Order: sequence, then C-alpha cells, then structure tokens
Amino acid sequence: MTRGFSRLRREDLLKTACEVIAEQGFGHTRTIDIARAAGVSQALLFYHFETKDELFAQAFAYAARMHLDTLDAIERSPGTPPERLRALLRRSSPAGSSDGWRLWIDAWSESMRNKELEQTARRLDLRGRTLLRGIIEAGVASGDFVCPDPEESTWRIFALLDGLAIQIHVHPKVVSRRWATRLLRATAAAEVGLNPDDL
Repeated sequence: MTRGFSRLRREDLLKTACEVIAEQGFGHTRTIDIARAAGVSQALLFYHFETKDELFAQAFAYAARMHLDTLDAIERSPGTPPERLRALLRRSSPAGSSDGWRLWIDAWSESMRNKELEQTARRLDLRGRTLLRGIIEAGVASGDFVCPDPEESTWRIFALLDGLAIQIHVHPKVVSRRWATRLLRATAAAEVGLNPDDL
C-alpha cells in the first residue's frame, strides 16, 4: 500500500513538474516552484528525486511516456491507413496543446546540454517516425496510398510538423494555427497521393 501510494505521489509530482516547466521553461523553473505548485515541501520533492536534473529528466520522460502511449494506441487501432494517418496528424498537430509543445520545444533546446533529455527526445522522435513510416507503408500495400519513398516522406512530414510547431509557439503572431493545420494536411496528403480533404 505504501509503495503504491509513493508511486502515485511520484506520478503526481512529475505531472505537476511538466505543467510548471511548460509554463516557465527548464531554465527558469526552480524546485521550489514545482513544490509550491504541487502543495508539498521541497524536502518531499527531494525524497523522490535526488537532484533538480533528475527531476527534470524524469518529468520529460513522464511526458514522453504519455505521448508514446498515445502513439501505441494509434498503431494498435483497427482503422485503415488513412484513418490512422489522420489520427496521428491530429494528435501531433503543431496547433495542439500549447503546454505540450512548449515542453517539447524547450526540451529540444536543453537536450543539447543534457544527455538524458537528448536520449528521451531522440527515442520519442524515432517512435513517431517509425509509426508514420509504418502507416504509409501499410497504405501503399493496401492501395490506399501512392508513395515511392515512405522514409523520405516521413522525414519531410515530421520536419514540417516540428518547424510549424516552433513557428506557432515561439512566434504566435506570424503563423495561425488554422493555416498551419491546413498546410500540414495538404503536405501529408500530397506525400501519400491523397486529396487534403481525405485527411
């Protein structure tokens, strides 16, 4: 019972840490900020996480795990390749949750200096690209898609997705969410030989 409660407490702290870091950024978040937001003492925070770096790395790993669970659900879904592609684009949309994207963008920056964050970010990126390539390959095999090189198409779609996310969340007045969503759908559709309205 105590172990189960401790695990739940740790999950709550990681969730709160993600929320605070998304709002303030890795560079401006202090452990006292997370402790206050969670309604606990810093001593309890350091009972669960020995250092600030460990807390930050575990918080990002927690957020990544939540996203990976979503990707796994898309992969396991019985939908057609176009339906799964539509679900993946919707879930990964650059116009999606501001908190989620702020956390990813900030983590990318921190990953240049933090090996653990870099490994988590790379694992998450690889999983997303592997899923997308698999969906495209399945669509080609079923005749739903026409795509001569699923690997290159996957890279182009993800590069656009990440680039648009940065524009939307770093320069919100430059690119509208609606326009970015339309551009992503049009590009993904073109890569697999569909009409944008099909996505």
